[in-house]
Amino acid sequence: MKKIILLVILLSILGYADLSVEQIQSMINKIHQKREGVDLSTLATTKEPFVRLQKENNVSTFVIPNIKEEVDVKLSLHAIVNGKAYINDSWIKVDESILGYELKAIGKIGVVLRNENHIKKLYLRKNKDNFIKIEEKK
Repeated sequence: MKKIILLVILLSILGYADLSVEQIQSMINKIHQKREGVDLSTLATTKEPFVRLQKENNVSTFVIPNIKEEVDVKLSLHAIVNGKAYINDSWIKVDESILGYELKAIGKIGVVLRNENHIKKLYLRKNKDNFIKIEEKK
């Protein structure tokens, strides 16, 4: 039984493998024909499939492309104290907004902000003078 099945499979493969020179030439001609592509107006309105990572100073921005490119807002993280972040001269907590961005998380050295299609990570600066020094008067 196994030999019969194997023989049938082998014969069917050989039967379909028979290509004439005309069939091969026809396939080659189809490959060489100019194909219709996508017009430029359709390409202009398609979304970009890639996510870009932009790094500036101490800010990492994940940009999810949109057809209308938005103006990038400058945000600066100055301090993190008691679950609040001091960003652009105002103290905000998680789930509060600043300049169209909502504060999503606060970490030890940075925060995560998000608006509709941008995620920003702001970090504290790594300057030596960021620390408050308390000295005793003598």
